[in-house]
Amino acid sequence: MKLLLSLFYFAYFALVGVYMVFVPKTLLDFEYTKLQIGIIGSAAPFMRFLLPFVFKYYIELTQHVFRLALLFTFVGGVLLLSTVENFWIYLSANLLFGASMGVILPFVETIALSTLSKKLYGKIRLWGSVGFIVVVLTLGELNLSATLTFYCLSLLAFFTFLFGYFIVHQDSVAKEEEEEKSSAFSLTKYWAFWSSIFLMQVAFGGFYTFFTIYAGEQGFSSEVVSYLWSFGVICEIVMLYFQGPLLQRNLLNILQFATVVTAFRWLMLYLYPSSLLLTFLGQSLHAISFALYHTAAISYVFSLYTQKRLAQQFFLGISFGLGGAFGAFVAGVVYESYPKQLFLVESFIAFLAFLMLLVHTRRKNQ
Repeated sequence: MKLLLSLFYFAYFALVGVYMVFVPKTLLDFEYTKLQIGIIGSAAPFMRFLLPFVFKYYIELTQHVFRLALLFTFVGGVLLLSTVENFWIYLSANLLFGASMGVILPFVETIALSTLSKKLYGKIRLWGSVGFIVVVLTLGELNLSATLTFYCLSLLAFFTFLFGYFIVHQDSVAKEEEEEKSSAFSLTKYWAFWSSIFLMQVAFGGFYTFFTIYAGEQGFSSEVVSYLWSFGVICEIVMLYFQGPLLQRNLLNILQFATVVTAFRWLMLYLYPSSLLLTFLGQSLHAISFALYHTAAISYVFSLYTQKRLAQQFFLGISFGLGGAFGAFVAGVVYESYPKQLFLVESFIAFLAFLMLLVHTRRKNQ
């Protein structure tokens, strides 16, 4: 199971790397505006937000549904290649792709969190970061055409489907897990926490959707930009490998620290956009603002609810889903009209996420 999980994470996040780092820039070749790129970037996350509500009230996330999602991930990847020249059809393909991706990751994350220790989880999950960095470095060096970039995306979607299919045959969580009825699941009880993870992901909208374009406009070459992405992921990998002892401490304190660091990271990128040294320094903080934050957040959610898979779906849906969709859209609007202020806005939003965590901690301790 450990090998299959490692291979799945490698393929899945390599796929995310192509989709997030190279596809937005590729869309410029098809004469998409920055606002249209922002809308496209918000499509897949928006589907991730809707899905948990569908599964809460109408559908049970079974192994059969997981297999269908794997298949549609591959089909969606192929459709992205064949529909890119038409904005509305391409937007529809992104909705399908995003919905499928939003189903498979929470399913696998629940298996990993249920079967692995916190220390071992990080060492398995880091293979996702390795997949991301390998694809970013490789495609950055090759400087592939738009068509070849989409072919690469389709191939990685196939491997995600393949490894996920073998994982489901060894899944024992569904058989052992006796959850309460989904109707008992409550978001309002911890509303401040859910608000914080939403805002935290909104604060990443400009980075995920426009960092490649933004860095290029500062005069950095495509090769240097790929190094910047890769360096951030290398720092992420180091954190994932060594974070085990940290996760034995208070998870809420870790989340507060990581959120403040993220606000500082975006502020620094706003103040010194053309400084290569400080941009690399900002990328090093990805170890905290993504790796440490993400593991602490999913571990905290895992401990809050008895409906483990539904909780992970809502985490993905509210953070990477609603937060990612709204963040990409807001970033598109801001970048279209006030490009220099993009990361100042992101820094302010991250600080709001920190304030919401303080509210959650106070309410929880009462």
